[in-house]
Amino acid sequence: MSVVVQNSQGWVLDACSLIDQGYSSCIRFKDNHKSRVKCCFKRQYFYILKSHNSVNKSAATDGGNTDMLQKTDKPPKKRKRRHSELNQGEVDSQAFHVKIRSVIQEGTKSLVDSARSLGYLSGVTDAVAEPLPSQECSLAALCEMAKELPLVDDEEQEEWVQLLVAEDGCTSHVDLFSRVTENRTDWATVVTLMGEEYVIPPDTGFLLSDFTRIQPLVHYGRTFDLIVMDPPWENKSVKRSRRYSSLPSTQLKRLPIPLLASPNCLVVTWVTNRPSHLRFVRDELYPHWGVEVVAEWFWVKVTSCGQFVFPLDSDHKKPYEVLVLGRYRSSAADNSTSTSEVPVEDQRLIVSVPSALHSQKPSLSDVLKPYVGAEPKCLELFARSLQPGWTSWGNEVLKFQHTSYFTLTPSDDLGDAPEGEATEKPAASPV
Repeated sequence: MSVVVQNSQGWVLDACSLIDQGYSSCIRFKDNHKSRVKCCFKRQYFYILKSHNSVNKSAATDGGNTDMLQKTDKPPKKRKRRHSELNQGEVDSQAFHVKIRSVIQEGTKSLVDSARSLGYLSGVTDAVAEPLPSQECSLAALCEMAKELPLVDDEEQEEWVQLLVAEDGCTSHVDLFSRVTENRTDWATVVTLMGEEYVIPPDTGFLLSDFTRIQPLVHYGRTFDLIVMDPPWENKSVKRSRRYSSLPSTQLKRLPIPLLASPNCLVVTWVTNRPSHLRFVRDELYPHWGVEVVAEWFWVKVTSCGQFVFPLDSDHKKPYEVLVLGRYRSSAADNSTSTSEVPVEDQRLIVSVPSALHSQKPSLSDVLKPYVGAEPKCLELFARSLQPGWTSWGNEVLKFQHTSYFTLTPSDDLGDAPEGEATEKPAASPV
């Protein structure tokens, strides 16, 4: 049950169940041996019992019975700064928060109350208490090393796509950096790549590269009906932590969206709470690509008890992030809205318990179903994980597919996963 609640305000999602949807059938290739396994993402990543606020800690441990908005209506008292002490960015942030505060507060309460009536967000969990694996990831460094290899001319590149697993189960032939790699089977596959084991969902394509080596995706031979991106926005916190390399906003204009988007493609961008980033997406980035802004949604992060992970009125971190949704209007096609295009409602909420893993966002597949038509082709940019039926690109595109994030157990009953050699099949609908 990945979509727990859906109403006019938005959705409550079980983010861990969203991940597990792609792994009901799983084949493991290891040491020239093929076996069936049951594969589940470790649920303890989504067990966040206490909000980051000392005032709320007692409420966070009561099993979720306290109204989640009761404590956050009145933020803790603190020394007030004069208006003149706020810089322009802080003034803009405050104005934006005041504008949307009631939408976040009232919509989240409605959604959380509905989820609790179904037994979700009650603080009860079956997560296993065990140490979380290290988040060290060498994929970005490998992409940097791959940049030392000479670029292949478009005319000389014979193939821009390759199969993940050869007929003999071998993956040593796979060139992850200059070709799109596909798993065309309808079951997940656990394979060894670059000496590490990764879980690859069914009907999936991916390219491991940075900005300078994105051309295989352009030459992939397909356009997409849905493009979701989570750019590595510049901010002070990222610079201090050095968790990943950030990218100047202006560099995002180099993304070849017009070459990747089908007419009326839905483009969705995750944006930090910096008003300058939001303005850039709305006023510069989308117009540069020919994308018309149609809605702003909000991802609201709550604890396992249904409380905001940060106080709603916190001056430092807010418990929500913004998604800007737009439609690509091809200059070569009729710019009028397609008669079959479903209008996107504004100010919808996506409520979920966030992952303890930095920058792991919930899948949007289920909530975007009504807006992208039947059997859409879907693409994620700056991805750190894979989704069934999607194509994904990024310099850490396999990060959260590493087997250390999953629990793998032997299984003799995984439905119709074949015993014989893997066979190809047409790509299934991703959403």
